[in-house]
Amino acid sequence: MLIMITFPKEKHAHDLLHLVQILILLSLTAALASVLRLRRNAKKALVIDPPLPPGPRGLPLVGYLPFLSPYLYEDFSKLATVYGPIFKFWMGNKLGVVVTSAPLVKEVVRDQDVVFANRGFSTCGYVATHGGHDIAFAPYGPEWKKLRKIFVREMSNNTVLAGNLSSLRREEVKKSIRQIYKDMIDTPVDIRSLAFQMAINSVISMTISASEGDNAIINVVEFQKAVEELLALIGKLNVSDVLPAIARFDIQGIEKDTRKITLAIEAIFDYAIAKRNENAKNHEAKEIMRKDFLQVLLELHHEHEDHTSETSISMPEIKALLMDALLGATDTTTTVVEWTMTEILKHPEIMSKVQEELTQIVGLNNNVEEVHLSKLNYLNAVVKETFRLHPPLPLLVPRCPSQSAIVGGYLIPKGCTVFLNVWAIQRDPSVWENPLEFQPERFLMTNAEHQLNHNFSGNNFSYFPFGAGRRICAGVSLGEKMLMLMLASMLHSFEWKLPLGANLDLSNKSGMIIKKKEPLLSIPTPRLSHSLLHI
Repeated sequence: MLIMITFPKEKHAHDLLHLVQILILLSLTAALASVLRLRRNAKKALVIDPPLPPGPRGLPLVGYLPFLSPYLYEDFSKLATVYGPIFKFWMGNKLGVVVTSAPLVKEVVRDQDVVFANRGFSTCGYVATHGGHDIAFAPYGPEWKKLRKIFVREMSNNTVLAGNLSSLRREEVKKSIRQIYKDMIDTPVDIRSLAFQMAINSVISMTISASEGDNAIINVVEFQKAVEELLALIGKLNVSDVLPAIARFDIQGIEKDTRKITLAIEAIFDYAIAKRNENAKNHEAKEIMRKDFLQVLLELHHEHEDHTSETSISMPEIKALLMDALLGATDTTTTVVEWTMTEILKHPEIMSKVQEELTQIVGLNNNVEEVHLSKLNYLNAVVKETFRLHPPLPLLVPRCPSQSAIVGGYLIPKGCTVFLNVWAIQRDPSVWENPLEFQPERFLMTNAEHQLNHNFSGNNFSYFPFGAGRRICAGVSLGEKMLMLMLASMLHSFEWKLPLGANLDLSNKSGMIIKKKEPLLSIPTPRLSHSLLHI
């Protein structure tokens, strides 16, 4: 039974009007409450929450990107003179924060190191390291700790470096010295290419125990080109990283080029891995006194397949670690060798002091051995001064806070990209006397505290070319020994001079790593006897 209730027309109209009035009143009340709440929150934020750092205004959508050059470290240094030692800028919809003072660096890498231990997102870095399965780009956590521990234990541990790895490095450097003596005397030598060949042969020998025959599959010139192109791509400002909405289009082609180069480099690893597995399967591998890095990684991978160890690693992790070793110990070392030789050739008096020290410590009747390196105080000071003026990674590898933090009284939001401008800090006139002059003597003070504060450990936040904190370069010890051995051997074995009429250009090349814009050419002449150089 349907019961219908009706109202007189006048009453219905009155009730409807009353309802509308109530709804309007409720809406106005809600709106007023919302405004009051926003004002209260805003006032509360002004009292409690610190502001974002100051910084330049950008354009809609693209932010400050159109105003940045490929020389970011120089751009950031200039902006710091306007906005102070910590400032922000927008890269599309991505916030960037730049730190340009030692006290603020300390807040990031020591006081709040865990918060800032992650890396900023990079499409190129992600692709090159199989999704961040390496030491440089992996997010901070158990997996990263495991990979770093393996790398340090097997490649950068002082005991390992002083053992069989030492003889492998020495032999590769001696090969290069013989090659210079045989083929390059009194002719212009490209120092960058020479140093790269020396470095790559050393690293290959230490990582995959490649014999001279195996090295033939690696075209050093082509490999050097591939490494330089890859690092240039990693250092490029990729629009896809800061404007995710258009990332799939890969407008600059950076992701495509990175995949192509990475596959070419991985071909070396695939060859070495396949050959090692084939030998093991056929029981043809000769027993060696020391397992090389690849063998250690493969054994850990077998544990991964058998689920027998917490330290086991996957095949992508093996390739990423090998990539770390090849890139980290070759291109950076090559760059510093070239800058050091450039500064020495620019300052002949420094060349004389270095060679005088080598004569006293090593002697003209001996070749350089690693046992001599710790006694070469002046050469060590020259290398440190080179790192100060020409840090290979001027902005290091950017960091990304895992939660919002306060630095210098400013709010640093979770997920932003934090740049530490080590290039500017190591040229700060308030810290360094005559900061733009090349003066190795500044690192020769015998004061123990001074020596401790000016090494590569990252404890001095005015001088940290290898980084600091948990994310300090894992290969510091390996890189330092390779660099010193290469430079000491080159400078002890030969005299070096510029080609007649050559102009010594000190301008930089853009990219993630600061390279000389023009390759350094120098002419070697023998300094030691035939019997020493021919060995």
